[in-house]
Amino acid sequence: MSNFARIIGTGSYLPPNIVTNSDLEKRIDTSDEWIRTRTGIEERRIVTDETTCDLATQASIKALEMAEISAKKLDLIILATTTPDKIFPATATNLQKQLGASCPAFDLQAVCAGFIFALTTAEQYIKSGKYQNILVVGSETFTRLLNWEDRTTAVLFGDGAGAVVLTNDTETGILHSELYSDGNYQSSLHVNNRLANETGYVEMAGNEVFKYAVNSLSNLAVKTLKDANISESELDWMVPHQANIRIIQAVAKKINMSMDKVIVTVNKHGNTSAASIPLALDHGVRSGKISKNDLLLFEGIGGGFSWGSVLARF
Repeated sequence: MSNFARIIGTGSYLPPNIVTNSDLEKRIDTSDEWIRTRTGIEERRIVTDETTCDLATQASIKALEMAEISAKKLDLIILATTTPDKIFPATATNLQKQLGASCPAFDLQAVCAGFIFALTTAEQYIKSGKYQNILVVGSETFTRLLNWEDRTTAVLFGDGAGAVVLTNDTETGILHSELYSDGNYQSSLHVNNRLANETGYVEMAGNEVFKYAVNSLSNLAVKTLKDANISESELDWMVPHQANIRIIQAVAKKINMSMDKVIVTVNKHGNTSAASIPLALDHGVRSGKISKNDLLLFEGIGGGFSWGSVLARF
């Protein structure tokens, strides 16, 4: 009998502090029109005194409530984040404490592809029969890595958290996944610190990252469906990493998917790195767009570069 890892609960949390493009116009040399036409972003949330764990805790509580599972029944917690609260211990262990869980917990770092990597990792534990209930979270306080004098990056990112609960299912769940990395492009999108205890700021070669993301994610979408023997018409929803509306549109076009079947939150959230896909998923579920048994395609790319996809029956 096959073991599938199936999502049975979703949750998300956004800090209350909303920063619009108009707000940024007063702070840096940019404009609402410039940001909207190039990225699709209208506003983003920015933390004040909340931590990455604070955001993760709120999203996790909601996911556990939807899954109707107590934190005590979790077998594992994986927290995807680029912005841990400390170098160590892992922020996931603090999340474990906050939730009242007693299971193993660890952080995973693949930047904006972090949730995809974490979801795929969790799937392996469930498919092997090692664990039954796993909490996967993407949580970021990414704006703490921004140089607010660099308009090429400061306008792009936001903070937030999204979470899912996975459980063993004998019928369906995650059907296929793909993971890739190419360390030759580290300088294209990175944090410019030299030592682990330095904060540093995000630096990005925008045009290069855009082109690489469009090509790699478009080809990945085609390959994922082909390898899973799934036709484009069978796909109900694409839930992509929310970095740039033009990247999302290009990938959807590559697989002949109407934007009406793509969950888009980049306009309200900005790029929340590892949190963006689970945030978008929870929005899709709670808004009534995504229904039980819908076939979903998740995909994202992050600095490094690292990128990947997951095809799942919800």
